[in-house]
Amino acid sequence: MIRIMLAEDQAMVRQGLKLMIESSGSMLVTGEAGNGKEAVALCERHIYDVAVLDIRMPEMSGLEAARTIRARWPKMKVLMLTTFNDDQYAMEALKIGASGYMLKDAEPEALIRAIRSCLTGGLPLQEDVAAKVIPKLLEDRNELKVDPSITPRELDIMRLIGEGRSNREIAGELGLSIGTVKNLVSQIMDKLSLRDRTQLAIYAIRHNVV
Repeated sequence: MIRIMLAEDQAMVRQGLKLMIESSGSMLVTGEAGNGKEAVALCERHIYDVAVLDIRMPEMSGLEAARTIRARWPKMKVLMLTTFNDDQYAMEALKIGASGYMLKDAEPEALIRAIRSCLTGGLPLQEDVAAKVIPKLLEDRNELKVDPSITPRELDIMRLIGEGRSNREIAGELGLSIGTVKNLVSQIMDKLSLRDRTQLAIYAIRHNVV
């Protein structure tokens, strides 16, 4: 069972999201918070696979909570959820290391797919959010060169990560085992001094790999 920590300051909205998530049959909301401070406190006491965080919350925002969670529990995935289709919020979330960014008006199936995608190494961005964010990442791509230590095989993996592919999808396309893909991704991040897969996807887009 996939363990979800859900942070949303409006109780009725939180219960609705909980029902949506648990309708998958394979996910369970095992922690609920009304603000970012409570979300971080829950992570100190319990283990979660994914933190689903609202962007705007009292006491501590979802962005602040995401920054703390990514720094202290790097294996935990973070999916940002908001009513605000704001490219600046999305860019900030990705820089922090969030694994995805969805709007609250998404269909239940889309939210469930996004959570699963986070867990398999994907980078789910709602279509209209991606339409705003990707152009910003592309603005200076022609001026940036990929580190020369990156091999052709690693470039292939970077390209697919930049396209939002999961480790399983990359393994299938390149004829590699999932374990090999994971090792190569870690190797690439070490070479480029990147913290996580989200940063690697942004690097791939900005450096004209995708």
